[in-house]
Amino acid sequence: MKIKQLAVLCSAAALLVSQPVLADINVGVSLSSTGPGAALGIPEKNAIALLPTSVGGEKINYIVLDDGTDPSAATKNARKLVTEDKVDVLFGSSVTPASLAMAEVAVESQTPLISMSPINLPAEKNVWVFRTPQHVNLMASALVEHMKLKGVKTLGFIGYSDAYGEDWLVGIKPMLDAAGIKLTSTERFNRTDTSVNGQVLKIVASRPDAVLVVASGSPAALPQSSLIERGFKGQIYQTHAAANPGFLKVAGKAAEGVIMPIGPVVVVDQIEDSHPSKKIGQAFVKDYEAKYGAGSFSSFAAYAFDAGLLFKAAVPAALKKGKPGTPEFRKALRDALETEKEVVGTDGVFNMTPTDHFGLDARGRVLIRVDNGGYKLLGK
Repeated sequence: MKIKQLAVLCSAAALLVSQPVLADINVGVSLSSTGPGAALGIPEKNAIALLPTSVGGEKINYIVLDDGTDPSAATKNARKLVTEDKVDVLFGSSVTPASLAMAEVAVESQTPLISMSPINLPAEKNVWVFRTPQHVNLMASALVEHMKLKGVKTLGFIGYSDAYGEDWLVGIKPMLDAAGIKLTSTERFNRTDTSVNGQVLKIVASRPDAVLVVASGSPAALPQSSLIERGFKGQIYQTHAAANPGFLKVAGKAAEGVIMPIGPVVVVDQIEDSHPSKKIGQAFVKDYEAKYGAGSFSSFAAYAFDAGLLFKAAVPAALKKGKPGTPEFRKALRDALETEKEVVGTDGVFNMTPTDHFGLDARGRVLIRVDNGGYKLLGK
């Protein structure tokens, strides 16, 4: 009898051993929740707290670090997350320089990265990196179309003296040339600058019909306010990186009338009911403001939330090919991010391909005007 019981116990133990045991899925997040990029990183960090804690029955752990808007810190964080925490995917960062730093670690370690910054990379480094913000060219083309419609012939440019400013200048210049719009002045400034009076004086002296400001968050208010103070009367355009409460608060009345391209979630109640992102966008904004307060929502929160949605859509396929914590799972996750189709996010519909790791089309952008301290959809 005892022998029979022992045999049953041994059989049960063998059965348990033979069952696959999946480890938790670890997500490493590095954001600029302090420093000049805090207006971007704080809402992104807030959004991470609203992401699902399980997918396909597997527990998801989010390990969130602050890079202080410092590329060196972003590199250090990414290395820690990959080597010590053994994460399966990286999210981050909030600003272009820090995201570029994380991309180096992602490629080196062959860990998929979903960036909340629209970074550009050469093909060989692009393999492991995906983005949730709209590609600069997608947003720039919307602005140039508006400029043509309004008869703009000359444009002044002031932007960050880093990769974000350069990406915009390189992207929009051919479009301006094709539209017959001449750049009268090209000026740069640093994210931490407290004055751009010299640059703005040069722009105003060049007498452009309009000015494009390429900056993000509250620092984008500096050239905006300076242009108004110097009496500039033409149209001022900003990029989607300026669409947040920090910019509106710091710029105040100087922001009135500015036009910018943004993701549809920012004006989700104003877009057509037929838009595929309307339902999920409204639900996210409601949940976000229920947790963090009325009027607290920012477009940057949506970039982080959409990173979670892309990740969630890719996990089931990846689990079929590898266990969390293994190179096989990371590779399968990368492949799934690249091949999943019609993934509906709060800011549009994602269709990644081997040559396009942004994945958003015209459904991922709208043009708005700042009106009475808020955003008004153009055409409304």
